[in-house]
Amino acid sequence: MIKNLAYYCKKFSPRSKSNKIGLNVSPGAPNKPILLLSIIEMVSQGQIKGNQIPLSAELIATFLKLWSRLEPLRNPDIGLPFYHLVSDGFWHYQPKPGFESLIAAKVKIRTPNIIRQTVEYAYLDDELWEIMQNPQERSILTNVLIDFWFIKKAQDIEQLLQVNAFAELQDQLQRSGGKVYKLEELKDEQKLIVRDAAFRISVLKNYNHRCAFCGLQVFDPLSQNIVDGAHIKPFSKFYDDRFDNGLSLCKNHHWAFDRFWFTIDEHYNIIVADNLREDSPNAKPMREFRGDRINLPAQEQYYPRQDSLQWHREEFLRRAA
Repeated sequence: MIKNLAYYCKKFSPRSKSNKIGLNVSPGAPNKPILLLSIIEMVSQGQIKGNQIPLSAELIATFLKLWSRLEPLRNPDIGLPFYHLVSDGFWHYQPKPGFESLIAAKVKIRTPNIIRQTVEYAYLDDELWEIMQNPQERSILTNVLIDFWFIKKAQDIEQLLQVNAFAELQDQLQRSGGKVYKLEELKDEQKLIVRDAAFRISVLKNYNHRCAFCGLQVFDPLSQNIVDGAHIKPFSKFYDDRFDNGLSLCKNHHWAFDRFWFTIDEHYNIIVADNLREDSPNAKPMREFRGDRINLPAQEQYYPRQDSLQWHREEFLRRAA
């Protein structure tokens, strides 16, 4: 069978006796069409640039945005369509190293966190990916999904597809300087993934994507970088995602900071533990950063908050004693 636009229009339509290659969707549960609409939207906006579709915070935010208007009475779960679309033949998994046998055995990995732990990304048939690069053909696929699955809400969808949900969340948090969450707001792992990414990206931006400790900045062609948005007071205890409770730290110094191998004084100078055995032949040892001032954000409002630094110093001293 030729995999052209007509073929994928049938693939995106409901499965029936006359259309045996259509989407295999349970009655009243259009998870797959909403995920496909989310992907088409992100391709249109340039958020997905290659045929690699990780279960990213941006994809989750887009899915939740569409779901809230199209299926407001049911709880969303992006893990279900991300997993079950494999059965429709045009959606494939690239496993993370070490998980190849798990994917080959078709073990059911249906929660967002488990998918993110085991799957590097999903990818489409090459033919479908090529079709999605053409705005006219992409629009036809969008209309097929709307006409067959959401015709009563077509006008709502057209408006929703113009909104970048993740960017809107980032803008909202940037205006407020972040947020302290209530425990009941943290029960949905999908929203947790989105929250964590929004915090991380904003903190890295505030620090110009450099490690506050050593100044390291590395990007790859996909704009991935080597630094993390680290919490000073741990999120697991304080639920504090305000940006002044954040530091931009490279992988090594994020790990060291979380284990209280170093801390920061009230003047933003580095204090390194005395009990470290350190051999660093190809890089500057941590002990040589003692007394150096950390790299700070350009805007003072994002400087590390003093009560957060004090909490970290006290824990540092308690462990040293």
